[in-house]
Amino acid sequence: MATIRVPEHVPPEMVKDFSLFTSPGMERMPNGDPHAAVACLHNGPRIFYSPCNTRDGRGTWVIVRAQDQRKLLQDTGTFSSHRSLFASALGENWPLIPLELDPPAHSVFRSLLNPLLSPRRIMELEPAVRDRAIALISKISASSTSCDILTDFAFPFAVSIFLRLLGLSDERLNTFVGWGKDLLHGDGIRRTAAARTILAFIDELAAMRRKEPADDFMTFVVQAKVDGRLLRDQEIHGIGVLLFVAGLDTVATAIGFDLAYLARNPTEQELLRSKPDRIVLAAEELLRAYSTVQMIRVATKDINFEGAPIRKGDYISCATMIANRDPVEFENPNTIDLAREDNRHTAFAYGPHRCLGSHLARREIVIGLEEWLSRIPDFRIKDGTAPITYGGHVFGMENLILDWS
Repeated sequence: MATIRVPEHVPPEMVKDFSLFTSPGMERMPNGDPHAAVACLHNGPRIFYSPCNTRDGRGTWVIVRAQDQRKLLQDTGTFSSHRSLFASALGENWPLIPLELDPPAHSVFRSLLNPLLSPRRIMELEPAVRDRAIALISKISASSTSCDILTDFAFPFAVSIFLRLLGLSDERLNTFVGWGKDLLHGDGIRRTAAARTILAFIDELAAMRRKEPADDFMTFVVQAKVDGRLLRDQEIHGIGVLLFVAGLDTVATAIGFDLAYLARNPTEQELLRSKPDRIVLAAEELLRAYSTVQMIRVATKDINFEGAPIRKGDYISCATMIANRDPVEFENPNTIDLAREDNRHTAFAYGPHRCLGSHLARREIVIGLEEWLSRIPDFRIKDGTAPITYGGHVFGMENLILDWS
């Protein structure tokens, strides 16, 4: 095993043996609770250096406090978001757009894409989102009194909505889900293979939409112009891949964590079933408690940030699942209060790079919970089974078998 090196400028007392990938609670395990594991970091320093806290084993500074994360994420001049998260798996260096662009280029592309996922556009999509949820749940309830919620509902639901945006049918849904899991949770070989496959698919789809335009996201992208010109191939890669990756995992995983919580808390489950008007507020609390994404930034210059001697090129981790358990920010942060108000969580990040698809994600989660609770009676985790959780760049869950027999 290679020796993990701590940079010379990092004081030894600021080094902490922690990783979102390998620390206790982060490994794949039945009935795990990675969110509780990261919450314990609030008992220690507000900033520390982790020698191994990325998929490729790089060290990062870890920002623990929510207030510090917001300060850092707002400062795009000092902390760049361009780290070629996807392209690095191919040995290339181009950004996911607009996620990995810094101002002023970020603003140009964000303005271009905002209308496609605006609140108004999501309102137009909502009937189709609800119809899809109803169809899936009706099929499940008609044939069984138990199901694997992620395989049978959460992934088919969330991914089919994303496919609708791309103008594609559900025929290859399971294939796409497999690509996403390999990319986000696979080892180096599987991740690289998935990245090549996804990029080839985006190129194929873009070429098809140039020849056969349709009323969909990819047609818009290949016809769009910035500064009076059509988008370059790498720009289409960056936009298409980001939409693909973002649509494959996070919403489905959020629904899984939410329904696992309700399965373990029948009183809360019945409350939301009897008072569905409370689901919107409850969904925000569940987003806070079960945030799943880590944001990485790269320092563009030397800076002392809240006592940490960060140097140009250092990686900095702003993990939503840590910030959203901050006791300075949230009263009793490890207690899930479905009536919590003034919930300033950062599940969708913060600052200029706040998630472009947050409006759609929120509606998918709320609609998924509304329709599940209105159509499925009291449910619990099936006896003899246990959901498997794991940490990483994106937290995940598998094998959540719900039973309502």
